[in-house]
Amino acid sequence: MPIKRNLGAVVASLRPGMNIYVPGVSGESLAFYAELQANPEACNGVRFIGAHFPGINHSDYIGLHGAALQRNYFMLSGLRQGFSSGRAELLPLDYQGIYRDLAGMDDIDIAIVQVSPPDEHGICSLGPCQDFIPAVWRRARQRVAHVNASLPRTRGAFRIRWDEIDIACDAQWEVLSYDNGAPTELQSQIAAHVTDLVRDGDTIELGIGKIQSAIISSLKSHQNLSIYSGMVMAPVLELIDTGVIKGPDSIQIGVALGSADFYQRTAEDPSFFYRPVGDTHDPCKIAAIANFCAINSAVEVDLFGQVNADSINGRQLAGVGGLPNFVQGARMSEGGRSVIVLPSMSDNGRFSRIVAAIPSSCNTAIARQDADYVVSEYGVAALRGLSVHARAEALIAIAHPEQRDHLASAWSTMMAGL
Repeated sequence: MPIKRNLGAVVASLRPGMNIYVPGVSGESLAFYAELQANPEACNGVRFIGAHFPGINHSDYIGLHGAALQRNYFMLSGLRQGFSSGRAELLPLDYQGIYRDLAGMDDIDIAIVQVSPPDEHGICSLGPCQDFIPAVWRRARQRVAHVNASLPRTRGAFRIRWDEIDIACDAQWEVLSYDNGAPTELQSQIAAHVTDLVRDGDTIELGIGKIQSAIISSLKSHQNLSIYSGMVMAPVLELIDTGVIKGPDSIQIGVALGSADFYQRTAEDPSFFYRPVGDTHDPCKIAAIANFCAINSAVEVDLFGQVNADSINGRQLAGVGGLPNFVQGARMSEGGRSVIVLPSMSDNGRFSRIVAAIPSSCNTAIARQDADYVVSEYGVAALRGLSVHARAEALIAIAHPEQRDHLASAWSTMMAGL
């Protein structure tokens, strides 16, 4: 049976040189972070490990103490500041790579996991987040559960038994919430072009963002859709409530992001079933799903069809996430396809997001041979089966009209050198 303590006592037990796993996204224990803030000296020399996302997770672990360290897989503002002092590690891995990295760690001293109170069978739920927790839970030297009565009891492939917890800390606390905001007219225009690329009976994957929310709303006339994805947001309820998605386990996900009400709905509705990254982002498991349609955003696409997903002018914004895994799985799926969505111009209207060539200072997340469809507000570039020149022409046709002559001229010069 676990030892009962409070989270403050766990924080007080930290020592320099320790490695502490702290979950990200909606699995992050905000109560544990609050205790760290209350006792920053305990973070001296401690390394915090986890997959935390810019714009979703706002806790600054490396900023807790001048000697705190952090190992992460996505760029964070605090992480950037820790590079010069050697206190920050950034690993350029996709989701499958992150899972393998965490699963291979034998030196995690404490794993902090947020769970629901145990049921009558002594089973605790992980609520709206399973993602990477199974990779580290049973390998950690000490397993600490933040038992949060506010966490809904969801159904999932991975559960935690009460008797495998070393320390249980009761603390009713708010669960991390996320407000994606309403899509703009431009984003709705992009979504309208995606609608025809999704077929009745498809299993779809969508990343997070306003374009993805608009795409979900545009699919309400479809039939018999399913979702197999890393994350989902509250707009997916529109597809359940209109009967587009129906049936037990028709939405299989690693993480839900939204409000407390949305999290509770995912617990009560049998449509939802949670899985770890080892399932959701396994290209072989994705490939076994016929008619799998992966829909993801990008920063820019060049005229070869290469995709940059996480950097601007060499400055990394986040990480590639699960994009490579879903694209690979979709291309191996019978009837599968991959869709990349992006506006034609940057938010300030100064730069084209369809470029002649991805700069050498930026990172390529998807190679040219993996591009199927690219969608902007100006239409769809269907690249599969096209020659190098025809692909460039198709991409130029969906660029902003003011950028097309420049792109055509640049392509002509590039063609001369091929």
